Amino acid sequence: MDDCQVIPIEDTYQDPETELKNVNKEISNITREIQVLEGHKQQLIKKREKLKDAIQQQSSALLAQKDWERQDFPWSSKLDEMRNSVFCISEFRPYQLPAMNATLSGTDCILIMPTGGGKSLCYQLPALICKGISLVVSPLVSLMEDQIMGLRAIGVDARMLSAETPKEEVNLVYTAMTDPKAPVKLLYVTPERLAKSKRFMAKVQKMHQMGLFARLAIDEVHCCSQWGHDFRPDYKFLGVMRKMFPDVPILGLTATATSRIITDVQKILNIQGCLILKASFNRPNLFYEVRPKPPSPSEFIDELEKLLKGEFKGYSGIIYALSIKDTEELAKELRARDVKVAPYHAMLEAESRSKIHRKWVENFYQVVVATIAFGMGIDKPDVRFVIHHCISKSMENFYQESGRAGRDNKPAKCLVFWRYADFARQSTMVFTEQTGLDNLYGLISYCLDGNRCRRNIIAEHFDERWDASDCNGMCDHCRTPRETKRLDLRVYSEQLLMILTKALSRDQRLTGQKLVDAWLGKGAKDARVQEAIVKDLSRDRAENIVAFLILDGFLKEDFHFTPYSTISYIVAEGPIRSGLILACALPLIKTLIQVVVDLRWH
Repeated sequence: MDDCQVIPIEDTYQDPETELKNVNKEISNITREIQVLEGHKQQLIKKREKLKDAIQQQSSALLAQKDWERQDFPWSSKLDEMRNSVFCISEFRPYQLPAMNATLSGTDCILIMPTGGGKSLCYQLPALICKGISLVVSPLVSLMEDQIMGLRAIGVDARMLSAETPKEEVNLVYTAMTDPKAPVKLLYVTPERLAKSKRFMAKVQKMHQMGLFARLAIDEVHCCSQWGHDFRPDYKFLGVMRKMFPDVPILGLTATATSRIITDVQKILNIQGCLILKASFNRPNLFYEVRPKPPSPSEFIDELEKLLKGEFKGYSGIIYALSIKDTEELAKELRARDVKVAPYHAMLEAESRSKIHRKWVENFYQVVVATIAFGMGIDKPDVRFVIHHCISKSMENFYQESGRAGRDNKPAKCLVFWRYADFARQSTMVFTEQTGLDNLYGLISYCLDGNRCRRNIIAEHFDERWDASDCNGMCDHCRTPRETKRLDLRVYSEQLLMILTKALSRDQRLTGQKLVDAWLGKGAKDARVQEAIVKDLSRDRAENIVAFLILDGFLKEDFHFTPYSTISYIVAEGPIRSGLILACALPLIKTLIQVVVDLRWH
């Protein structure tokens, strides 16, 4: 303390105001430097992640160079024997043998194969020639029930654990898990069972210690990633499985995953650089078509009846609907018209679901009306048609749902009915998900496109190169090419902005339907703008233009919660949202619309 000198403040700060300015300036300079460094840091972090992904891809590519099609592995003859004797299959489909050889050799693998391509055989058959139990994680109870039904029919002992499994069955399964003599070869569980049941995980650890944990198969593996269309939080728990059981091979399977999702899944499961097997997404036997949805429920029922008693008479199919209420009402209306149909959704009792499922498989019911969210998880080979009463929430969901058709490789039809009203219904359900709106808009773009090959649009979404000439007329656009024209949206967009400007000035909000009403000179009179009433458009086309402008980003959905629901209002991006006059917004219209006027109509 003796060496310290106390300097009076008045001697140090001769001019406090000047000194304060200097200090503030120095703080600002340091803040800018920190921001620059932080920006550089973020760039380096992104570069690091890209380099890691590149290394991961290189490792996967090296693994893929191995000859996994070989038939001289120690287990090859046994595979052939069991394939013929148990499954009565004469030969493997593409990518099935490589996936089996990989998992039997202890190599982690992700298999991306179209719905109906035979993914389940890739873990079912290896399970029969391995010691112990193959643990299969599945997101759908209906899928597990369907597979167990099929396996038991051919004499394979497979079990499942779900919230509805009787206590006696649970105890039997737990005993079998640590019994080397138990006949159980496949055990199906939901991800929630692993994530939330300590008793079950204790049994899995014991099973592993005894050398009875043969492999971990993860069905619908894209559910691990929050970038995926069906993200399930409990799937992320599966990331601990590699750390807990480092010698147990992991086999992930999915029908729908982009490159980004697959990279993310590898990180989550701690299997970076694993073998990636990817089959083509093209299902050449499926015919894709989009039709305008009739405006009233009764007209739509009329059209469904005509289809089911006409083009699809005597054929088995699925109708996907958005809600449980929709499935019940559709089934009721169709039954009243002598169509053999039943609803299938999550709120049915397990016994009722199983009974409906069985009767449909046996063709007692021609059609099952199922919720989009719940799905079916079925493997009925002779499904000749899949009808979407309401659009799916993503291209991935649509691909999976439509892929239930034609699993016997015979021709089948995938028909989507599109109307703007379903756009708003879906968007209010998915907008809280990380990629919910982007995924939904991708599917709506598929519906709105009036010219391109449907298969080409699907292939582009899944990062697959595709030549439209390869469609062979198996979509509505390629089978019957239509004359198209370019539509200039500038005048229409100006009219819509006038309506939205008036609503903004009156502190009103307009839903998509009310915006179209005002545009067509209908609905509430106080929402209309006389010079913005269009007379040369049908309602269908007007709704499609609004949908197109939302996809392009010129218009935007603005979501508001009420005590009972969520509502999608339509607002304009740019100056008008800031409350500036319409004249300021019009130059923006011309700049934007000249880039996106290529809207085609039949």
